[in-house]
Amino acid sequence: MINESALLESKSLRDSVLERTDVLDKVKALSLLPDGMHVTTAMVAAYFEVGLTAITSLVHDHREELEASGYRVLTGSELTSFKELSGIQSRTRSLALFSRRAVLNIAMLLRDSEVARQVRVYLLDMEYVARTQPVDNSVHRGDVSLDDRIDQRITHILGKTVVPMFNALIETSGEHRRELIALREDVQNIERKLCWHHQRISTLEGESPTDQVRASIAAMTWQAFERHVAELLRRDGCTDVVVRQSHNDRGIDITGRTADGRSLAVQCKNRSGRAHVPSADMQKFAGAARAVDRVDVALFVATCNFSREAQAIADLSGVITVNRDELEEWTAGVRLKALQ
Repeated sequence: MINESALLESKSLRDSVLERTDVLDKVKALSLLPDGMHVTTAMVAAYFEVGLTAITSLVHDHREELEASGYRVLTGSELTSFKELSGIQSRTRSLALFSRRAVLNIAMLLRDSEVARQVRVYLLDMEYVARTQPVDNSVHRGDVSLDDRIDQRITHILGKTVVPMFNALIETSGEHRRELIALREDVQNIERKLCWHHQRISTLEGESPTDQVRASIAAMTWQAFERHVAELLRRDGCTDVVVRQSHNDRGIDITGRTADGRSLAVQCKNRSGRAHVPSADMQKFAGAARAVDRVDVALFVATCNFSREAQAIADLSGVITVNRDELEEWTAGVRLKALQ
């Protein structure tokens, strides 16, 4: 089997696997801009957990290859049109955009990133299995049930057929572009949830992925939990994410902006030992987020559930709640609907 480092050296090898962009979401969820097709330089850096300089340097050294993969820089009227269609609010005079193929290309060039290395390993593993394993049409294969394989087949169809179909429609559509983008987001969310569901039921021994995620969150201090939520926000394309970690935060633990420029305030409650978030906590946060700071998106993330009174206050004030189950799915890679 080819070593993953070979991708760093061989352009022909990189070109041969550029269509396998589904690998990106299997390693780590890749958040997209509102157009559902591109990411910015900052979003690429956040995905690979490196600085902006690492990405801009690669673009400088491999620009021709990356442009062939879908990298481009918008300026002038083209940039204006893109902002209008995608709903992005930005005053920049140019905007560098990466397609999913270009992001995968970066993964095959970026040396100092553990995420990029995992993408390369996963990519070559999948290629090796596809080329060497015989087709098995039996109802059961070892301990893997037919239901598990059906889940995987549906996920494959969504990722390789339905989503590309939406991409093609969006490219040529004008009047219904926004509706198509929203529908594609729903399909991609179903795909991620099926992957999450499959992980939960297909573990053959040891702790399940669900237990691992839950145990990891339960072991976090309140400071670590706030940093964890901040990383999830960045993963989903949020910018200017700041963790306050102050006792004088007026109920707001994290601030930032969504990928489309909306202001964001987040309250984090790491209360695994308590059954519910009480209404008093929700009142404090709703007052700070809506009456004082007047943010566009108010998000309350908790490691437990919300009391009926707290949820009622959230619904009245427009606060979006994320309970334990939703937090686990978000952590596992399902994109949070409120950030789309």
